[in-house]
Amino acid sequence: MFQTRGIKAIRRLPRRLPGRAVLPWIFVLGVAAGTALPLRSWVGLAPPATDRQLDEVWRQAGAPEARHRVEVLRPIDGDTFEARVDLWPGLTTVTRVRLRGIDAPELNGACAEEHRLAAAAANALRRLLGEGGVIIFNVGPDKYAGRVVADVATRRTANVSEALLVGGFARSYHGGRRTGWCAGATR
Repeated sequence: MFQTRGIKAIRRLPRRLPGRAVLPWIFVLGVAAGTALPLRSWVGLAPPATDRQLDEVWRQAGAPEARHRVEVLRPIDGDTFEARVDLWPGLTTVTRVRLRGIDAPELNGACAEEHRLAAAAANALRRLLGEGGVIIFNVGPDKYAGRVVADVATRRTANVSEALLVGGFARSYHGGRRTGWCAGATR
């Protein structure tokens, strides 16, 4: 007896569904929404890029001939600055850029002399970046996360690292152990 009621209830179920004619419209709306999803990237509604996506862009953009315009946000010390980098049209990222091939004194130096030299190097970098038209090229990964190493040029200075070396604000550095800036100190 219980089975009979169940089968009868199942046979009557389709007749009880409200609006059978609604189902085709749901399908049409689903197809329309599915085809419209790519439009969100065309109209600027795409979600922000993830760190993994930006890392991939940096890997592809790391070719020496690739040049990227940057908006300098702030100098950090004599050989590093924070910038908003235009990777591709509509895709920017904020990162720290370390100048390739140099080592400048640290602002949190081990002695008063290093602190004085670091302030002078940071001011020199600020002055050079203030020339405008800043671009980075020959971009590569740095040993610290969240930072890249790159060659930097401005509107008037073809190689910012070289200008800091010539001015005596930095010394040549190509990896390995660095010596300190205090008299007789090593770092």
